[in-house]
Amino acid sequence: MTYNFDTCPSRLNTESVKWDRYAPDVLPLWVADMDFQAAPAILAALQRRLDHGVFGYELVPQDYYDAIASWFSRRHGWEGITREMVIPTTGVIPAYSAAIKAYTRPGDRVIVQTPCYNAFFPAVRNNGCREAVNPLVCRDGRFEMDFEALEELAADERTTAMLLCNPHNPVGRVWTREELQRVGEICLRHGVFVISDEIHCELTRPGTGYVPFATLPSELVRNSCTCCSPTKPFNIAGIQIANIIARDPDVVRRIDRAINDNECCDVNVFGVAALKAAYNESEGWLDALRDYLWENERLVRETFVRELPSVTMPALEGTYLMWLDCRSICPSSERLADHLRDNAKVALCPGSWYGEAGEGFLRLNIACPRSTLLAALSRLLSGLRSFRP
Repeated sequence: MTYNFDTCPSRLNTESVKWDRYAPDVLPLWVADMDFQAAPAILAALQRRLDHGVFGYELVPQDYYDAIASWFSRRHGWEGITREMVIPTTGVIPAYSAAIKAYTRPGDRVIVQTPCYNAFFPAVRNNGCREAVNPLVCRDGRFEMDFEALEELAADERTTAMLLCNPHNPVGRVWTREELQRVGEICLRHGVFVISDEIHCELTRPGTGYVPFATLPSELVRNSCTCCSPTKPFNIAGIQIANIIARDPDVVRRIDRAINDNECCDVNVFGVAALKAAYNESEGWLDALRDYLWENERLVRETFVRELPSVTMPALEGTYLMWLDCRSICPSSERLADHLRDNAKVALCPGSWYGEAGEGFLRLNIACPRSTLLAALSRLLSGLRSFRP
């Protein structure tokens, strides 16, 4: 089957966070949602659920868990997921917030690897904890972990958990098995619980394999949980469905208690239907989407190499978010993002949202029709060239 990603319905005046936050003449390439309609199988499943007309409290059926287990087994080699290992919840942010609550006490430190997803910061602080910042290091245009600094942070007795982003938002790295194993060994050695946010796991460059943290050796897996969801890759974030997966029954019980303490344990009736349709019937759609996204990535990269080579970007291995190094133009990402929005009429995320290590960068969302991306690139280049410190 062929899929059309070039034509999308208008999202203006639909209460869209992405499209209706700014003036209607601003092209939004900021928040991480896509402009594409969901996969046909998902739309059909939602229509069937809608046609029933009754939307009471939802039991999560066995075939929901079967869909998760089948998907991760055949797609990523993650074997042995059972119903007892899975805690459904409303989203990945509530998922890792509950895991932090379960494995920390107020005053503890939680490792984050900056620049990191901005929702990590309030999740740590809202649980009464503080960030232990382990900045990523850029070497030859590729971000890597600073394992020596990670070991030092993990050895601090106040450090009890680590928020891992795999693949990493916003720098676009897909961590290798060797990198993940080293993280796991350091954290196990120092009694630091690993909370792995893997919401972008399906969105990898074709040919680049994602390694679930839960496929590492069993002693590392027992010291972890994985937070995942179909909402990001299948563009159904507004439906709100996610899962926490942990192999150790004690970990499951501990996090389940925290989920109930946070009162985010009841899932959306449409979310159950959407997840099953995504994992059981939409694999071809996802493969076509990934091909389209990486053509968009190639277009952006080649355009900057040709038109404005002073702005560079690491190779995008995963996510649909490009990380533009604009420090040669302006050291303040907020000032530059404001200028682009107000004068060039294109909205990107300032890198400072993702921690001090993101200053001078911009995050660009390329998950849109190519015509939108071309128009936005024209505005972006014009705005970058016209900026005056």
